[in-house]
Amino acid sequence: MMKKNKPVKITLAHINDTHSYFEPQSLQLQLNINGEMISPYVSNGGFSRIATRAKQLKAIALQNNRDFIFVHAGDCFQGTLYFSLFKGKANSDMLNALGIDVMTIGNHELDMGNEPVAEFLDRIEFPLLAGNWDLTNELTTKSHYLKGRPNLLSYQPEQQTARWMTRVVDGESVAIFGVSLDKMADIANVDPDTPFVNAIETATNTVRAIRESGINKIILLSHLGFTGDCELADKVEGISLIVGGHSHNLLGDFSDLGLKKEAEYGHQVNGTYIVQAGFHSQALGHCEIDFAADGSVSTFKGKNELLIGRRLCTNASLLTTNDDAIHAQASLYLTQHENVVICKKDPQLQSLLQDKYIPRVRKLQSTVIANLTKDMRHIRIPDQQGGSEIAPLVAESFAHMMNKDGHQIDFAIHNAGGVRTSLFQGNVSICDIAGKLLPFAVPIGAYHIKGKYIAQALEGAINNATNNGVIGTGSGSYPYTYNLDFDYHAERPLGQRIAGLMIHTAQDGWVDIDDDKYYYGSSSAYTMKGKEGYEALTMMEGDGIVSHHSMADCFIDFLQDVSNRL
Repeated sequence: MMKKNKPVKITLAHINDTHSYFEPQSLQLQLNINGEMISPYVSNGGFSRIATRAKQLKAIALQNNRDFIFVHAGDCFQGTLYFSLFKGKANSDMLNALGIDVMTIGNHELDMGNEPVAEFLDRIEFPLLAGNWDLTNELTTKSHYLKGRPNLLSYQPEQQTARWMTRVVDGESVAIFGVSLDKMADIANVDPDTPFVNAIETATNTVRAIRESGINKIILLSHLGFTGDCELADKVEGISLIVGGHSHNLLGDFSDLGLKKEAEYGHQVNGTYIVQAGFHSQALGHCEIDFAADGSVSTFKGKNELLIGRRLCTNASLLTTNDDAIHAQASLYLTQHENVVICKKDPQLQSLLQDKYIPRVRKLQSTVIANLTKDMRHIRIPDQQGGSEIAPLVAESFAHMMNKDGHQIDFAIHNAGGVRTSLFQGNVSICDIAGKLLPFAVPIGAYHIKGKYIAQALEGAINNATNNGVIGTGSGSYPYTYNLDFDYHAERPLGQRIAGLMIHTAQDGWVDIDDDKYYYGSSSAYTMKGKEGYEALTMMEGDGIVSHHSMADCFIDFLQDVSNRL
């Protein structure tokens, strides 16, 4: 006789795409106070505030006889100096201290291959969901072997399902599984022997298997992005809630704070509720879910909360406050705002951060390497104002570094998405470069390649960035170059869109690229693998070489050597 299912009440808190933003950040708000617009800066987010609010929500849940689950929907790696300096060590420590119950894997966890994930698994105190990650053919000779690890819930090839975890609430089971981008190899550096398989097919099979096991209450942790979550919910019946990440959506209406209005929190598709909580530890999402006995959601109530400090400041440094009458009214307005929580920092988490990690970060933050006489703008795809002023210099820095190592680099290419922000007039510190501008700890390399493949790589990257004749992976693939010049004709047939491709040489100046001549190029190891439209670079001679220099290392060295050009 099958066990009879029962109703269940759960409070779920969630974060995603935290990207090593453990400390609060400065956030500028736009507030209409009695018809007058003001733009104060506030201290926003950070793990210590998230910890405080999560503990409050847990206490409230337990008082109301509700179970409490705290989840992370992927992409905790990369982003700041805390990752550049400590790799995943600080991330595991901080997530453990935060009290996360479960996390799904994101693409940035795999920027440097599988090994950092293995090291992360050694340290975390919660399961990592990777339900469409097929480890069947993983090479057993690896020192960082993943298959069979009990805290990694990966793909089950025999059943074609994800492994799932079971949360028992008052004797009733709730299943939680995770899926991530199935095109992981296109945007990350997952080892080639461990591919990601189709997310929707995996989810379909997994929901069926979970229900056949007698469980009808199902939560999915997804790192597919909001659009991907909506598509999956439309195609897969029987999922109660999708907790998402990847696309950095702060769901809900924050327009009266000067932030973007997104889709509603708890967006419904095909009977499935979808939530996501922004990015960079700025907010905490939470929802109360009442499950009926049949597994359907009888009541759903929730929201994202922007976590901020009490002070309204005059600028991004957060050093001086504005205490006049209108700002006093603004403080009251924020205190009463339903999507804002004035939140103290948790002392335990703050002590961990201060004792183990902040001192080394502060040292680098205070090391000035250049001074900008003007702002330098970064944009992915050029607009009416032009293209990125920074990305071409980053590409040049790759050539600069490799030439110092004894290589004779002819050109360099860098993808726009590898540069994360603009630079502003004034002092530039190591932190500005390694923690903000080029936070991804990806090495650079060099390769010999024929001229015709350079043209193909440039076209492929722009096609991908602009969805021109292909289904692209995003605007981040747009190429910026050093020592190359070309025209792109969007209206021409595929394969014929690059014209006038030239290379600059010390001896002859600008000359036409010879299709059959080999040139020596430099790019990030990520781009060298043919990611995001750069497939033609895999036609390089051999495998190329990958250095020990990160992108940030190159640009820091470059700024110190040629600061007079800025």
